[in-house]
Amino acid sequence: MAAKFGTSGLRGLIEELVEGAAARHARGFARHLIARGASRAGDTVYIGRDFRDSSPVIASQCMAALAAEGLVPVDCGALPTPALAFHAMSRKAASLMVTGSHIPADRNGVKFYRPDGEIDKTDEIAIGEGAAGSWAGWGSSANLPQPDGALEQAATDAFVTRYRGVIADGALAGCRIGIYEHSTVARDVLARVLEPTGATLVRLGRSESFIPVDTEAVTDEVRALIAGWTQEHRLDALVTADGDGDRPLLADEAGQCVRGDVVGLIAARELDASVIVTPITSSSGIEGLAPGSVMRTRVGSPYVIAAMDEAARAGKTRILGFEANGGLLTQTAFIVGRAELSPLPTRDCMLPLLAALAATLAQGVPISQGVAQLGLPAAQSGLIRPFPTETAQALIGRLVADDNERREFFRPFGEAARVDLTDGLRVIMAGGAIIHLRPSGNAPEMRCYVEAANAPDAALLADRGMARVREWASRSG
Repeated sequence: MAAKFGTSGLRGLIEELVEGAAARHARGFARHLIARGASRAGDTVYIGRDFRDSSPVIASQCMAALAAEGLVPVDCGALPTPALAFHAMSRKAASLMVTGSHIPADRNGVKFYRPDGEIDKTDEIAIGEGAAGSWAGWGSSANLPQPDGALEQAATDAFVTRYRGVIADGALAGCRIGIYEHSTVARDVLARVLEPTGATLVRLGRSESFIPVDTEAVTDEVRALIAGWTQEHRLDALVTADGDGDRPLLADEAGQCVRGDVVGLIAARELDASVIVTPITSSSGIEGLAPGSVMRTRVGSPYVIAAMDEAARAGKTRILGFEANGGLLTQTAFIVGRAELSPLPTRDCMLPLLAALAATLAQGVPISQGVAQLGLPAAQSGLIRPFPTETAQALIGRLVADDNERREFFRPFGEAARVDLTDGLRVIMAGGAIIHLRPSGNAPEMRCYVEAANAPDAALLADRGMARVREWASRSG
């Protein structure tokens, strides 16, 4: 798979990135910033990274490319993506994060931020155009600055301070909260933010080698770990994040993982948002439970941000967005608890976790009860990996173009009542069940999202849906 932009940033195999793709796109980023007047020669660009083994060398190459275009790269070391973005935006500076987020360890990526926030799809095109050609600057990284520990600490401290007061000090006293640390750069930040709440924190599963944790398609292995730890340590909740800390994962007192869109909805209600932007993959029940109006988009933070921008131009206030992976973005300022939160229009794991805990445990309500009270349709996310991107796109293309083939494909599930092509192929069955097939935008994967009347039916439907995809792909050669 050639390195390319996906739902959030550039992604590709490590070999492709270190052999020029990352540096070329960093060069394209610098040229685009200067061309649009967002940065000038001599301006600072803050650089961060996750804990993947390949991230330091990719960061070094990107810094060399930025320096060659006249910008001044400043290495902030390893820290969460939202912490880097918050630090840079508060200084009206651009930033670049080297991370593959949740994708497998043989891959990595780069996320780009203008001084005013995350890039959009138009920016991606311009960066790609500026990335054309070869890059011969490998030797120029030797004189670049080393990671600044004080700067990394300052950026992280500011991010921790931002969330002080979302949950009142001591409000979670008596609660036991596990932190699945694995290899996320958010692991220590999660502990620092939660410490003042008074909860007993149990830190689990720290790893010095990279572990890809996908908060949207949680593997059976991770689910089993969480369930076992919850029982063993008598936890009221468990929290974690993906590799770069922009996607949250919350589990309840039974060790059951709460879907990211459910966490996002609870957070939106706690923040009393007037406009909620979320992709088509989030639960179909959100419209009936949201505190304000709901806007649906394609999958990917650039689409969510574009819709939030649209709402802001229309004069709306209290605008936020969240994705099915749980990452929450704020377009406008919010006051929650004693915290006054400035806008942070990029995915963040911290605010949705804190808001969900404030709405449940801080009120003496078990998380499972808070989720059950919403009454959302049961949903499940499935993932077929590896699944060649070309095969996935060809399958969806055929099912969209040929009504007869689509009817035959979905026949085992009943009669299709409606088809939604917002992103991938989303089929609403006559009985109310939903099957949504969508090729991943940044990895050789096919995702299958389903909704059904209850959890067992949803799990069965997801399994049957993925089996049908495999069967169809095999039959088609």
